[in-house]
Amino acid sequence: MTAPRWFSQPYPPLGGPAAEGIRNQLGRPELDLLTILVRESAQNSWDARLIPSPAPVDYRIDMWTVGPAHSGAWRELLLDGAPAGAEDFPLRDTLRRGAARVLVVSDRGTRGLGGPTRADDPVGPDRDFVSFIRNVGAPRDTALGGGTYGFGKGIFYLVSRAGTILVHSRCRTPKGGYETRLIGCTLWKSYVAAGSEGREYTGRHWWGDTSGDVVEPLVGPVAEATAQRLGLRPFGPEETGTTIVVIDPNLDGLEPAAAAEYLADTIAWHLWPKMISTPGRPAAMRFSVTCDGVEFPVPDPRETRPLNMFVAAYEAMIGPDGTDLECKSPKRHLGRLGLVKRIMPPVEPTRASRMLDIEDLVHHVCLMRPAELVVTYRRGPKPPSANQGYAGVFRADEAMDEVYAKAEPPTHDAWNPQSLDRPESTFVQTTFRRINESLEGLLSLGGVTRPGASHVALGAASSRFSGLVGGAWGIGGATAFSKPGSTAVRAFKRKVDGEERSGFDPGSVPHEAPSDTATPGPYGVGTPGDPRPGQQALADAQPYGAGAAMRRRPRVQYVGDPYYDDRGDDSVLVQEFRLPVPGPQRVRIDLAVTLPGSGGRETDPPVGASMPVLLGWEDGDGRLHTGDACVVEGGESVWRALVRPAPDTMTEIDVKVEAVKAR
Repeated sequence: MTAPRWFSQPYPPLGGPAAEGIRNQLGRPELDLLTILVRESAQNSWDARLIPSPAPVDYRIDMWTVGPAHSGAWRELLLDGAPAGAEDFPLRDTLRRGAARVLVVSDRGTRGLGGPTRADDPVGPDRDFVSFIRNVGAPRDTALGGGTYGFGKGIFYLVSRAGTILVHSRCRTPKGGYETRLIGCTLWKSYVAAGSEGREYTGRHWWGDTSGDVVEPLVGPVAEATAQRLGLRPFGPEETGTTIVVIDPNLDGLEPAAAAEYLADTIAWHLWPKMISTPGRPAAMRFSVTCDGVEFPVPDPRETRPLNMFVAAYEAMIGPDGTDLECKSPKRHLGRLGLVKRIMPPVEPTRASRMLDIEDLVHHVCLMRPAELVVTYRRGPKPPSANQGYAGVFRADEAMDEVYAKAEPPTHDAWNPQSLDRPESTFVQTTFRRINESLEGLLSLGGVTRPGASHVALGAASSRFSGLVGGAWGIGGATAFSKPGSTAVRAFKRKVDGEERSGFDPGSVPHEAPSDTATPGPYGVGTPGDPRPGQQALADAQPYGAGAAMRRRPRVQYVGDPYYDDRGDDSVLVQEFRLPVPGPQRVRIDLAVTLPGSGGRETDPPVGASMPVLLGWEDGDGRLHTGDACVVEGGESVWRALVRPAPDTMTEIDVKVEAVKAR
């Protein structure tokens, strides 16, 4: 059996790249190393997918600590022939400190690292092994692939604090068989060897079969047996793919479990287009993350806010609602754009979303090339309120893929028109301009005056103009607020100086219970002396004298202010309430829209505008009761009225209640 050893590369007579230069090729990216690792490794996996293949690419990230059963083999196998100085080869210290921690990125359903193992072999169609292990900066050989010049492989070395990875791969041979390969690589820094030799080395090291003039990977049964000794997951009999073991990963200060959760969330944000299925097309990739054997589920983008908005924008983009973006001079089709706008609750930011500059408000367009890997989320103008958001997806046309690829930095996370010459820079600049024009239309920022505008109903005017008023996107108030535990006092109508007036009879309020006087909530527009129409919980037309006994009538006790929440695919307005008086009671709802600052109120749908819609009544157990009215047993249980608000309006909610007569 061939014993693997390390080989350190000396500078050749004609010179060569130093390790520092290769490590610096990613530049100084804005994204953190773990995010770049996810993006670049998944991009490599996608470019290496089997074509054709009915199954999705299986991509996974696993973290674990090398256990006692394998730690001896790690020290024995991975220190043989290593440079003596820990400063020049930090893996030595890593293995001597104790059990090593590893982060393993693997894919299946890909072709593996096949082709020749030497860079000086004649050029052929399959150069995956040489491109990943030997060469640096080779142009991409995958049409419409995500990668460009292969710099992304450097991220594996940057994440490793020892600058060391193991590459375990299985590929097809030219004769149709299968071959397993295993090789180690270190990329650290150039150095001069100690002693009289004084030879200078590039800082690139390979671990494998050193019996020939060039270090080669372990192959076949030797590779499989060595991988088993190291505790690596074996390949199936007809399975191909690649496993990359990052030794002693830099987790950016996170505990392993927190890092696993972050990686799962990062996968969702950056690779969601590969996770979704569309009619006639299944999901392109499967993703999983584990840490010490515990799975950390990758969020489902269709079920996760606000990624579900980008999924909706993607579906709009590929459907009839998508928009073709064009450059007029020179004339060129740039790609397709889909946009969606929604009323939505504020976003709960995560570490992964903050890395993309997405905090509590979504106003971004996801940019992607035809490979449908996320390039970046481009910020657009902010909506007028935190309760409104929009998302967009732009996918470049296939004929333009090379232009957008050339505009990307090595980390593929931006389009920089300034790095291109004309007319290519014009195409990218025009793309941004066309996206901005579409966003202005979405937010109604253009401002159009039409004949007959004065005859537009209030609700339609609200839809047209509320986006122009700061803070206008919001909700009207539920009325009939009262303090917990109180009993509402009936209002009266009586003649005062020949005039009928409404109010509360002070004599009807017991001195020892001043809290019984109902007070309007923070969103109300009425006053205790002038109850709003339909305020059934507080209004009663019958006279009520100071000496009469108090009678408890059905009433509504609102619990907090209305708020936005998600129910399935709907963003709904929720008003929580109680019916504190015992007994069966029937609740109904009165919905209206208002224009901020006008005091106007519309309960009938105006021409060309939608109205708020009651979705149903949700009880304390989360069951939804549909229908305009619902019979509720009074008590301390909290119910919720769920309303789909009308876009670009303020929604006003009145919950009404009446007793149900016993039969």
